[in-house]
Amino acid sequence: MKYKRWIYLTVTFVIILAGLASRKYGNALPKFIAEYIGDTLWAAMVYWGLRFLFPSASILKVTAISLLFSYCIEISQLYQVDWANAIRNTTLGALVFGHGFLWSDMICYTVGVMLSATVDSCASFSSSDEAV
Repeated sequence: MKYKRWIYLTVTFVIILAGLASRKYGNALPKFIAEYIGDTLWAAMVYWGLRFLFPSASILKVTAISLLFSYCIEISQLYQVDWANAIRNTTLGALVFGHGFLWSDMICYTVGVMLSATVDSCASFSSSDEAV
């Protein structure tokens, strides 16, 4: 179980670094990729972060919780009040909560979580402890 947690934590940090790099060096990426990769990686980070926190949870459960969490964050962007916008206007607040609702973000979240769940289900570290 500890072995899995280290893998999940490592994947989470690699995704965070890739997401930050995609924002900093987005101009070097094709426009389509640059526009959508950050949100896709954000949702993937949520998935792997939850796998780290709850390594014994089923892939299906983590997938559902990741999607629900990501969708709730996006829907919360419809709520525009001064105190929430003040949080969103900080660097960390913008990275976590975003700024404005976009349907394309919902698609990116779905793609990020589903790709992560697929990789997780195909990878050897998601098998039972006896097989690891």
